[in-house]
Amino acid sequence: MDSKKLIGLAISVVLTLIAWFLPLDSFGIPGLTIIEQRVIALFIFAACMWISEAIPIWTTSVLVLVLMLLTTSDSMFNFMKVDDVLFGTPIKNKALMASFADPTIMLFMGGFVLAITATKYKLDAALAKVMLAPFGTRSEIVMLGFILVTAIFSMFMSNTATAAMMLAILTPVLSSLPADGKGRIGLALSIPIAANVGGIGTPIGTPPNAIAKGNLENLLGINIGFGDWAMVMIPLAMVVLLIMWFVLIKMFPFSQKNIKIEIDGEFEKSPKAYIVYITFALTILLWVTDKLTGVNANVVALIPFAVFSVCGIFTKEDLRLIDWDVLWLVAGGFALGIGLDKTGLAEHLVNAIPFNTWSPLVVLVGSGLLCIVMSTFMSNSATAALLIPILAAVGSGMEAELLPFGGAKTLLIGLALSASFAMALPISTPPNALAYAKGFIQQKDMAIVGIIAGVVGMLLGYVVLVFVGKAGLL
Repeated sequence: MDSKKLIGLAISVVLTLIAWFLPLDSFGIPGLTIIEQRVIALFIFAACMWISEAIPIWTTSVLVLVLMLLTTSDSMFNFMKVDDVLFGTPIKNKALMASFADPTIMLFMGGFVLAITATKYKLDAALAKVMLAPFGTRSEIVMLGFILVTAIFSMFMSNTATAAMMLAILTPVLSSLPADGKGRIGLALSIPIAANVGGIGTPIGTPPNAIAKGNLENLLGINIGFGDWAMVMIPLAMVVLLIMWFVLIKMFPFSQKNIKIEIDGEFEKSPKAYIVYITFALTILLWVTDKLTGVNANVVALIPFAVFSVCGIFTKEDLRLIDWDVLWLVAGGFALGIGLDKTGLAEHLVNAIPFNTWSPLVVLVGSGLLCIVMSTFMSNSATAALLIPILAAVGSGMEAELLPFGGAKTLLIGLALSASFAMALPISTPPNALAYAKGFIQQKDMAIVGIIAGVVGMLLGYVVLVFVGKAGLL
């Protein structure tokens, strides 16, 4: 472990211990219990570890869950129990463990299974070839094609995997463009922008979406269907991307009028491949019509898992390819939310802080700005896992004040969008890092375009959320 990580680890431990052993009245929260104080300390630990990345962020989630089980649950060590009226109510250990099998986790896992199988049977490359064909050879229109196709793939696949695939297709083209032209910079930037923005389109598009959806369901009892989410977010993503396409072609005009794209990708015609195609289409259809069929999107996500496993399409080797680290990270965020809720800490925080005297607009915009700034420098998933459970408590405490702006849904989904719109630096998101590593983009260009995308995305995002929230469309 290098010195930077050691310092981060040391700071995390020291701040956690300070919060752990401070007198209860130091927090200024009436009714605070010892159990709740421990949850606060573990929140601080998670925040410091996620920001410093002293250890991989997913391992922080696992560690925090284990620490919560050992120190705040009804299965804690005996020496952790205190015979004091202020001890509080331990969390049921089954409630904490259930965060790793939350229905939203199943939804996300189903998305990974679809993505892995699509790649295995070359469905992704074949679809990319078919979908890019209508955009012809004119440079600006080819860029638009890459933006739209990348965004659509990112709605159902990992945006990292999508960016890697699309950059692999695009790299030979970028190398063939004139070195003194700006067009290839814009074309290279279009992939991470499309991958980041496209992810907002569905609940499985990016982890912050899943974290927001899960906390709305678990902590606030608000269920948002897959189809309802997609109906609102896909048009929003398309509008943001069209604006960014216009920005890119103006900032980085092409000196070469035409670009020819050659993709090696054909649809397989084996029986197993046909099963993949049919199941893929059926799953997406069931997802977007969940309100009509009555089958929850989380349940639908298990259909391809079952079909592919039984048919020998998805094997135990493929099972290892699932992004388990992402699932553990999301689950850790859910565990922190459970800690806030089940200990009574959320209620005490709401009662201690006069949220009802705050302007709801300040809360909405302020939390979104905080999220986008944090996500620029750290994992957007970790940022969402940290902020969303806290803001869920805030949302429940000022639901009446937030109603004119769409309610708590606007608050939490706004945070998810803000996390996805943070793309100003190569370290902000994996698609940014992949694109930057190709060597066609300077950091200042990525920063300027990323900031523009963030501002445009946040402005349009909150306007849309407020409108659809007031209209009851989401």
